[in-house]
Amino acid sequence: MIYFDYSATTPVDRRVSELMTEINEEVFGNPSSVHLFGQKARGYVERARQQLCTAVGCDPTEIIFNGSGSEANNIILHTLLYGEKRHVVLSAIEHPSIYNAVKELEPLGISHTIVDVDDTGRVDPDEVSAAIRDDTGLVSIMMVNNELGTVEPMAQIANICKEQKIAFHSDGVQALGKIPVDVKNLGVTSMSFAAHKLYGPKGVGVLYLAGGEELHPLIAGGSQENGRRAGTENVAGISGFGLAAELAAVEVHDEMERLSHLRNIFVSNLKENRPEVMINGHSSETVPGVVSLSIPGVSAEKLVMKLDMDGFALSAGAACASGSPKPSRVLKAIGLSDELNRQTIRISFGRFTTAEEVDSLLNALLKHIPIAEAETAT
Repeated sequence: MIYFDYSATTPVDRRVSELMTEINEEVFGNPSSVHLFGQKARGYVERARQQLCTAVGCDPTEIIFNGSGSEANNIILHTLLYGEKRHVVLSAIEHPSIYNAVKELEPLGISHTIVDVDDTGRVDPDEVSAAIRDDTGLVSIMMVNNELGTVEPMAQIANICKEQKIAFHSDGVQALGKIPVDVKNLGVTSMSFAAHKLYGPKGVGVLYLAGGEELHPLIAGGSQENGRRAGTENVAGISGFGLAAELAAVEVHDEMERLSHLRNIFVSNLKENRPEVMINGHSSETVPGVVSLSIPGVSAEKLVMKLDMDGFALSAGAACASGSPKPSRVLKAIGLSDELNRQTIRISFGRFTTAEEVDSLLNALLKHIPIAEAETAT
């Protein structure tokens, strides 16, 4: 089976796995304990914190370890409950941990405005600005969309938020490891990340929060993470995230070039043989290795099943929405009809994808996509 669903999750890098195994076997102390065993565990947690802050360009005190990117997003939204300004501006293509969470918080006094995107999945900064109200406490726009790979105009949105003195949160889960991320240059107030998207373990997330910004813990209890996230730290998982982030930061430029090359060859050959296939997302403002394809007349669900039987693993949409009978909200937002929505698949390459595997997938796809009949003159 050949894996083409790196946007859903990534295999754990062998170097990360080896480190985590070593820690699980030898570093069992509680990081909050003062004895030698606890100090050793604390050392690993703090080393990972340093690796993360180096990878994203911030201070170690601005890194908060937690359980997932979704938890990190929820922490930011729940913090609004304790402030005076409870209105949120978000895009129509946000991850469910933002999009659904604001709806869940409505009975508690959180209101929101959804900003549309264009047919490439890009937000118009002017529309973000127009959606801001006197009671707006947060703008939340994801850096990279998980279904399309489209990269949002972060700098322009950050400038708008800075001018109006409004916090700017960004879901960076699909960005870190795929493109360079520097939170200070981006101008974000907060940003969420997840280890399993960059060859680290599942169940470990990070929230970057700019120094001086207020935060109300989503999980109360102990004083871990400087009182910002209670619960005994997952030492092995956090250490794995730290190493995964370090490796990704070192290798990101080479990987961008390699994956862009693979994607361009794949898309070019596919369009040459099946010109009716539609490529969704932005042509240039995109992360390398993500391809959203709409194939008229071909059921995405059936195609994914056929390819699975052929030995290829890919997705008919985002993993967090798989199994849902509803059309993709993201694809509807860029203007796809319900019919085309259900004829769309997502292919995503990653660190372990080879050119030979991409060729194999292309040949399998061509086998299952009928050649369009040429129009005959009357």
